[in-house]
Amino acid sequence: MISHNSPTPGFTEPEKPTGDPVLQVRDLNVSFPSEAGSVSAVRGVDFDLYPGRTLGIVGESGSGKSVTSLSIMGLLPEYANITGSVKFQGEELVGKTDAQMSKIRGKGIGMIFQDPLSALTPVFDIGYQLVEALQAHQRISKKDALKRAIELLDLVGIKEPHLRVKSFPHEFSGGMRQRVVIALAIANNPRVLIADEPTTALDVTIQAQILDVVKLAQRETGAATIMITHDMGVVAETADDVLVMYAGRPVEKGGVFEVFDKPRMPYTVGLLGSTPRPDVPSSEPLTPIEGNPPILVNLKDQCQFAARCPVAIDKCLEVEPRLTPLPELDDHEAACIRSHEIYDGMIGGEKMYKVPPLSEDVLADIPRNERRVTLSVKDLRKEFPLTKGALVKRKVGTVKAVDGISFDIHQGECMAIVGECMAIVGESGCGKTTTLLEIMDLKPKDGKIVLNGRDASEMSNKERRDARKQVQIVFQDPMSSLNPRLTVKEVIAEPLQSLGYDGDVDRRVQDLMELVGLDTSQIDRFPGHFSGGQRQRIGLARALATNPDVIVLDEPVSALDVSIQAGVINLLEDLKRKLGLSYLFVAHDLSVVRHLSDRVAVMYKGSFVEEGEVDEIFDNPQHEYTKKLLSAIPIPDPTVARR
Repeated sequence: MISHNSPTPGFTEPEKPTGDPVLQVRDLNVSFPSEAGSVSAVRGVDFDLYPGRTLGIVGESGSGKSVTSLSIMGLLPEYANITGSVKFQGEELVGKTDAQMSKIRGKGIGMIFQDPLSALTPVFDIGYQLVEALQAHQRISKKDALKRAIELLDLVGIKEPHLRVKSFPHEFSGGMRQRVVIALAIANNPRVLIADEPTTALDVTIQAQILDVVKLAQRETGAATIMITHDMGVVAETADDVLVMYAGRPVEKGGVFEVFDKPRMPYTVGLLGSTPRPDVPSSEPLTPIEGNPPILVNLKDQCQFAARCPVAIDKCLEVEPRLTPLPELDDHEAACIRSHEIYDGMIGGEKMYKVPPLSEDVLADIPRNERRVTLSVKDLRKEFPLTKGALVKRKVGTVKAVDGISFDIHQGECMAIVGECMAIVGESGCGKTTTLLEIMDLKPKDGKIVLNGRDASEMSNKERRDARKQVQIVFQDPMSSLNPRLTVKEVIAEPLQSLGYDGDVDRRVQDLMELVGLDTSQIDRFPGHFSGGQRQRIGLARALATNPDVIVLDEPVSALDVSIQAGVINLLEDLKRKLGLSYLFVAHDLSVVRHLSDRVAVMYKGSFVEEGEVDEIFDNPQHEYTKKLLSAIPIPDPTVARR
């Protein structure tokens, strides 16, 4: 928990809201029909949104955050059942037809969608789409609209807007596309701006730039903003008020400082405890929230969080608590019958969430320089040709994706490579991921890769195939990396069979499932039946199947909710200690890097610009690019984040 009893010099907390709210939501309920019954996606949401203020809505996937925003915008399908009240400047929106809502969308309420590619039409250039948005709500000539479109692109930070206005969406990077979506959202100076996960999957500095652009847009238009996210750091940095949602219902609401400093709902305490801190050295495991959110069909009248709550009592199962004001805290509400007992993440003088124990470190007594070098990379290079031409392509230059990098990983060590993805015209490439692919291929064209003392360039094809048992990979998206047509047993057994395992395959698969915390009774289920965190554990079990010395981790937790992410991070740390594994870890989330890694290398334009012990790099960065990366990390502490 944080504390802000003494004011930070030069810093003031946001003022209390004044005047009338621009958006009022009362008892909003949204349900969808399904084969299993009615899915209650949103249940009893209430809030007021005031001009110039930002409301952060947080919660795990499936908590109802996005459905709430889509119901406000009138973008839900016709079969959705919506009840309650949504008033925009006093005008009721629930029950309006799509034609009526079209006059409000874009002009009164603008929305920044999570996936910019799906929000932009690929066959029209950016200028056409901006002009169309302007002319839909304003009586303006095409010439003036195009001039305004160029001004909007300049406002959101796109260089040479007079040239880029003729570009198509695929010609922009992810961060630039998100800027275009923001320009579209603010084109008609809306009174309310809804940002639905606007920074998901973006590099840390691009994320910081996008958040700055959203703040700038809010200042320019005077709009009230709803920031929907699962990133507690983004909420701490941008929000004035916070609404925490679970199982479709608000469970805590209040000012950002009060909610972060004095959370009174066990779920909020769990979210904050499972969030890694980039500004604090990690000495203990994270505190994950065990279990999964409930399926929102035929819900019982009880606290929906009780099954996962570490302090639930029998009374929690008698009735579902509603948001109740806390007398000792100003404008702070919580939906928990024990909220009056919770203080500083503790109840009855004891921590609510127990820190899970880690296995004994089998290499704890062996200094790093005496441990075996499991992977050594020397002067690795990889180039991509830069081409032009539609029908006949010609080479016009070269992009150095990996430019002479070198590093060693010792047994039981996690080495992280961090940095931003770089754009390659006509290609989608990144220096970090290219490095991983070159290492996994074990066929470097330029440079040397040494695996457990053996030079990969001197291996025969059979030797290289055998060597791949020693280095395995865990991918970013657990679902896309698992064959949906194979059972868990077949997924984990696949590398054993392809690489010639001569033991009892069935026994080995069960042992691996137990090792990564999976229930062996689910061995014949398919990947689609598992949650995101469980699927990532399946991918990790598959990577461990051949007893590798090195596991390559390519953004292994970026697609997971923060509470599930904590469990996977703890598992990786535990396996490293128990089995003496070496990790090569690529990530853009520097909070996770600090918690899991022993050493870190900062990559810029294909080369390492700084390398060393993780605490040394984070606490005392030397290179300007490293300082830029670290300063851009959202910190889940509103006081620290806003200094």
